[in-house]
Amino acid sequence: MDSGFGYFATHDSVRPDALARLVEQRGHQALLFTEHTHIPVPVDRDVPADERGDDLPRKYWHTYDPFVASMAAGQVTTRLRVGTGICLVPQHEPIGLAKTVASVDDLTGGRFEFGVGAGWNAPETANHGVDFRRRFGVMREHIEAMRTIWTRPEASYHGEYVSFDPIWSWPKPAQRPHPPILVGGTGRRVFERVLAYGDAWLPNYGPGVLDRAAELFRLAEEEGRRVEVMLLSVPSDPRVLEECERAGVSRVMAWLPSAGLGRIERAMDAFEEALAEYRGE
Repeated sequence: MDSGFGYFATHDSVRPDALARLVEQRGHQALLFTEHTHIPVPVDRDVPADERGDDLPRKYWHTYDPFVASMAAGQVTTRLRVGTGICLVPQHEPIGLAKTVASVDDLTGGRFEFGVGAGWNAPETANHGVDFRRRFGVMREHIEAMRTIWTRPEASYHGEYVSFDPIWSWPKPAQRPHPPILVGGTGRRVFERVLAYGDAWLPNYGPGVLDRAAELFRLAEEEGRRVEVMLLSVPSDPRVLEECERAGVSRVMAWLPSAGLGRIERAMDAFEEALAEYRGE
C-alpha cells in the first residue's frame, strides 16, 4: 500500500516544489494538489460566517493553480507522482484542459494523476457558466471528450454540452492511453462515474468508505474492469491504516496543513509514525 499527501498549495505556505522534494525524500509516492479558482464572497456579509454556512478556511481562496503546482513539483523530483486532488472539471473548457493535462504529463515524464470532481460550491460553479444541477453530466462529457483528444490523432466529439469537429492536438500524454483518472466523491452514484470513465476511486476517508470499497471491486469485476481505491484524509492511526490495507486500498494519503515547514514536518512525522507502527517497523 503506497502513501502520499494532499495539499492546499497556497502562496503563503511552503511552496509546492519545496514540499515535493521533501515528500519524495521521505519515501512517499504521491502529492496531490487541490483546486479552487475562487470562492464567491457571501452576499450577506453582516450575518456571522457560522450562520451563513460558508466558514471555509482562507486556504480555499489562496490556492495556486493545481496544474502549475504539479509542474513545479514534478520539475524538482524524479519519482514522485503529482496531480490534482481534485480538479473541478466542469469549471474548465475541455479542449484547453486536455492540452494542460497532456502537457504536464509529458513534461513530468508520465508522473501525472488526474483526480477529478464536479464540485460542491454552487455559486463557484455558476461563476464559470455551468448549471450546478447539470455538473455531473458536464463532467462526463468533458472527460469523454478529453479522452478522445488524448488517444486519437484526429479527435471529434458531439454531445449535449461539448461539441467539436475533428481537431489536431498535441502533445499526447506520456502515459498510455492517458494519465490515470481518479474519481472523487462519495455520493450515491459515484461508482457509476468510476466505472464509466475512471481508473480509481478517490474519496475522503470517512464512515462507511471502506465497506463501500468492497462493493466497487465487485461491480468492477462483473464488468471485467480493474479499478483501484485511493484515500485522502486518512488519519494518523495505525489501526485505520491496517483496515485500509485489508479493504484493498492501494494508497493512503493524509492532508498536510497549508503552513510553514515546522507544522508540515510535524504532520508528516505523525503520519509516518502511524505507517511504521502498522507495518511493524
